[in-house]
Amino acid sequence: MAKQLTAEDVRVSLNAHVASRGEEIHAKYGPVIGWGELQQMLEDRTCVRYPCKIEFNAAPLQPGEFAHPVAQGDKPEDGYIMYVHPLYMTQLADVPALVCYQLVLVNYGEFAASEDALTFGAAVLGISEDVYYGRLCELMDPLGDGTEPGGCSCG
Repeated sequence: MAKQLTAEDVRVSLNAHVASRGEEIHAKYGPVIGWGELQQMLEDRTCVRYPCKIEFNAAPLQPGEFAHPVAQGDKPEDGYIMYVHPLYMTQLADVPALVCYQLVLVNYGEFAASEDALTFGAAVLGISEDVYYGRLCELMDPLGDGTEPGGCSCG
């Protein structure tokens, strides 16, 4: 009789999958993932499962949130808008780090957890999860966490 998968088995499997996909994307578009590479990734359905465009607009974001994808229809195939806080419009080199964290929601939906976002983003950028987390926190500092200025609430 086959062993039944537990929720933990599924979580570990998804995290391994997002790590592998991130490494593949890094190999394809790296070693440095900048604004141009991010734009190419967003058009590549092997990297980003559904259409996704970036819009610098804070209105749909929660306080302290740097980016978030919003579905454009009832089906994922209708695409997403990745809303990014306008603070980052003048920091395009930093936008890939922010967007990669949120792309797991486009690719995997609500099944993806913050750990998967961290794993995926770090793998795409070719850095360790600790370094990536620290970078996200630095980038989020100007936004605060919605309650206190300067707090990091990423991950």
